Amino acid sequence: MRLGVLDVGSNTVHLQVVDTHPGARPNPTFNYKEELRLTEYLDPQNNISDEGIIQLRLCIQRAISQAKSVQTTELLPFATSALREADNGESIIKALNGEFEIDLQVLTGEEEAKLTFLAARRWFGWSSGRLLVIDIGGGSLEIAVGVDESPEVAVSLPLGAGRLTKNHLVGDPHTEKSIRNLREHIESQLDEVLPTLVHHQDNDRAIATSKTLRTLARLCGDWYGGNGKIIKVEAMRKMSIRLGEMSLEERTRIPGVSANRARQIVAGAFVTESVMRNLDLPELEICPWALREGVVLKWMDWMES
Repeated sequence: MRLGVLDVGSNTVHLQVVDTHPGARPNPTFNYKEELRLTEYLDPQNNISDEGIIQLRLCIQRAISQAKSVQTTELLPFATSALREADNGESIIKALNGEFEIDLQVLTGEEEAKLTFLAARRWFGWSSGRLLVIDIGGGSLEIAVGVDESPEVAVSLPLGAGRLTKNHLVGDPHTEKSIRNLREHIESQLDEVLPTLVHHQDNDRAIATSKTLRTLARLCGDWYGGNGKIIKVEAMRKMSIRLGEMSLEERTRIPGVSANRARQIVAGAFVTESVMRNLDLPELEICPWALREGVVLKWMDWMES
């Protein structure tokens, strides 16, 4: 069975096609991605602008065309924080579903956390014990903890790297004041969920997913030694400050950091450092699977039931 997972996120519209069958590991066969940065089309009234709707429609049209070109048998489209939080998000989704005859579903932040946790659990297996899973997207941060396939705790906070960059960071390089304000905002948001998370803090492995965290792990390896698959809190303390002192052009020249990621990597680094410090996590281990794989796994479980 060839499944297409269409992820309408805050940064990108990303189609991932996998071949799978019940009980099988999803095997990636095709990827198509466009940078849209949907949150940049939000107007002061918290609506996605007409231009943003046009660009989103075109991105989805092209993604669906790509899915058809590789004979995808089923399309699983979902949207995350950008459309979830926009005041006109519901009407946009209704129009897209009608025009393209798809079933674009909006995931809640908790659902994102749970699906990402499922992907990490399946990747590492039961022997990995109790997992704490962290995912940083463009619009939100998800954290989930548990010993089963469904986490005991799943939380989502508006601490995505793209959102924080847009709302808090100014200047190039970013001003010290804006970085200080960013850090204070991150800490205040984490304060709301720390009591719950600390209560469930006794984990066997701390896991990181998402492109932002994979990029940070690679930089940890390049700058401070390692294999590029581990994020150490000592390295994050140094790296967040170092990245914050760089200009956008300097960050873009870092090997393996895309232009889009270079814009957001500072905010992503400070979120990562803050989460690790507050939860007393010495290191995070990168998981190749994340939300899109979780969507596939959940759908296949549903097909088997």
